[in-house]
Amino acid sequence: MIYFSFLFGFGLVFWMIGVASNISPYYGILSLLIGAVSGCGVLVWKGGSFMSLVLFLIYLGGMLVIFAYSATLVLEPFPTALASWEGVINVFNYVLLVVVLMFVGSDLWCSVVDLGDKMSDADGLSVVRVDFVGVSLFYYLGCVVFLVAGVGLLLTLFVVLVLIRGLYQGAVRVI
Repeated sequence: MIYFSFLFGFGLVFWMIGVASNISPYYGILSLLIGAVSGCGVLVWKGGSFMSLVLFLIYLGGMLVIFAYSATLVLEPFPTALASWEGVINVFNYVLLVVVLMFVGSDLWCSVVDLGDKMSDADGLSVVRVDFVGVSLFYYLGCVVFLVAGVGLLLTLFVVLVLIRGLYQGAVRVI
């Protein structure tokens, strides 16, 4: 059972290094998608199934918008991969940073052994799971905020697509 926890945690760190060190947005969005799946797997493994589902749906929708932005802004026929020297140096630097923070920071901030107790079911026995307690507040108070944010993001998407149309004849083309 500890193998799944290690797999999701390692996948999260590995794919976030891929996001941070990537040169081309095509490979960056793929790393972000797999990193989001790994992060939601960590949350499910620790007992937060509802929160991981909500975060995955938000990440998936946000990543599709980000991919549309980056695909229209960067129209390159041959994207640069991580096999170039710049990509290899970036990956090496980020792996070195993660290893240093893992050894130095584990004694300073938190212990990995106590992480499971702080994530879920730390208050003892309960009738309702920890992640389902916030569902009613999420639907009651957060509904209007999410609707306004969704309309704002949709408006921003159209504004950016119309703005770049004049430069390179991007995604919104006159037929």
